[in-house]
Amino acid sequence: MALFNGSAVEVWIIQQQLDDLRNEGPILKLAVAMFMTLFFLYVNGVMFYVLRSKRTFKETSRYILFGHMLLNDSVQLLVSPLLYYFAFAFLKVVTAACAFIIFVSSATFRNTPLNLAVMSLERYVAICFPLRHTEIATQKRTYLAIVLMWCISSINPMIDLFFAAIMDPNFLTINVFCSRDRLFMKSWQLGLFNALNMFYFVSVTLIIIYTYINIMITSRSVSSSKDSARKAYRTVLLHLFQLGLSLTSFLFTNIERELYILTGSFSSLYINLLYLNFLFVLILPRCLSPLIYGLRDDAVRPLFKLYFFGGSSKIKPLVNES
Repeated sequence: MALFNGSAVEVWIIQQQLDDLRNEGPILKLAVAMFMTLFFLYVNGVMFYVLRSKRTFKETSRYILFGHMLLNDSVQLLVSPLLYYFAFAFLKVVTAACAFIIFVSSATFRNTPLNLAVMSLERYVAICFPLRHTEIATQKRTYLAIVLMWCISSINPMIDLFFAAIMDPNFLTINVFCSRDRLFMKSWQLGLFNALNMFYFVSVTLIIIYTYINIMITSRSVSSSKDSARKAYRTVLLHLFQLGLSLTSFLFTNIERELYILTGSFSSLYINLLYLNFLFVLILPRCLSPLIYGLRDDAVRPLFKLYFFGGSSKIKPLVNES
């Protein structure tokens, strides 16, 4: 039995959409969401192309991790908005397809804080152990860390998927309005989902704070590396800011669920909050990675500007390992 009354929610969604279609509000909202999604996909795609255009980028640990962040955010931008578009079109999908969408969406959502933690650790090694950086942060270990991220982030959605399939043999063949809660067959699944998310965020927060403090101490004690260390702990501080955005997304989702449980119905205010959450908490932060990291990098910035506007001439950027 699902945690929420799915049929009642579905009927309400259809009625609400039919009422709102008398106005231009839903159409405008959908157009804005699609425009933002496509624009940020283009930005991420250009930045990812830049990182694949030079051998230095493809072999350096921090650029590999940055490229994985861009790829992860782009996949999430492709998959997560589908749930909103399906609801807008009153479209039911087979549960197997819904489960795949939710699996990818959940895994990429959890990959974000894990990737931030690994990026912070890489900067920590580069500043605090500069002589061992090339030995520790190798290309092979970086890719191994990325594989480990995907394994960790996939645990919870895999548990939900297998449990749902065992509880209902016809689970993957029925047509449903797709949402994350479709995989919650028992109340303990929601508790596990929330507990794992909090564990991820607390662990990553501690890692980022630890690396930030140590990089700051190193920058004050070793004068020759002050400039590099200053840039590094600013980058780690930006990691903490991005983690805060991810945590906001997680908390807002739980607030949405609690509001529905308390009210038992939706209001126009509630729907507007859902849309704002989708737009500014889910989509907008996905554009911050190329802006925060790519445009701050002296090696990446000129190439990004060139390719963003469709340029084809060759330029030789200055590689800055900050």
